[in-house]
Amino acid sequence: MTTSQDPPGSPGRTALVTVAHGTRNLAGNDVARRVAEAAGARLGTSALASFVELSDPLFADVMAAATEPTVVVPLLLSTGFHMRSDLPEAVATASVPVVLGAPLGPDPLLARAQVARLLEAGATPGQRVVLVAAGSTDEGATCDQVAAMSLLARAWDGPVELATLSGHGSRPVDVVRPGDAVSPYLLSPGFFHDRVRREAPDGVVVADVIGAHDLVVDLVVERAEALAAGQHSDGRPGRVVCSSPPAWCGRSGCRWPAA
Repeated sequence: MTTSQDPPGSPGRTALVTVAHGTRNLAGNDVARRVAEAAGARLGTSALASFVELSDPLFADVMAAATEPTVVVPLLLSTGFHMRSDLPEAVATASVPVVLGAPLGPDPLLARAQVARLLEAGATPGQRVVLVAAGSTDEGATCDQVAAMSLLARAWDGPVELATLSGHGSRPVDVVRPGDAVSPYLLSPGFFHDRVRREAPDGVVVADVIGAHDLVVDLVVERAEALAAGQHSDGRPGRVVCSSPPAWCGRSGCRWPAA
């Protein structure tokens, strides 16, 4: 994107902005800041973590004040209203060129980071895992959650089921069994991760959130470089057709990333 010696505003310089949802949990917001800082250092460019709401700086304010060409890597794990509406509307207020990327997930690198968190928590390879997502009523988000489940199953090489905390899908209480391991499909600690831990039955290993894992930084760098190079597709891997969605999904034929 640039070199660390390029001064702000120099030709060819492209800034990186990440945008996370935002939380009242300070540690949760710090995850986004650490990811942005590490990615910026790797890319040799200025990097700023921003938030849709609940924490400063707000993404809308960052876009309105942007002074140099910028690529935006959302730290959101699925599509939804923010991706379709809030973020494009904010980008449209910028007075400089801005390229908005796809949601961060689902992606095989995130699945590998989830595997690392499971092993850190004491899960046993091959143990039954329940991926718990925040959930949404958005059908595109549903497809993304199914994709994340499939990618984790491939990376874990074992059975993985899906549960959601809201919106479409089965709740953890109906899916998680004693002896299972739980993999939160969450980037940062906060309200949803607290719920996952609180609602997990005894005898269940609950992994940490994905967090500022090195693989997350790798993914942000990969997305930023692709956007800066003019690869304006959704930036995600090749896609396959979901032929066996969960019974609650109500859809088939969704296209999602292959591992």
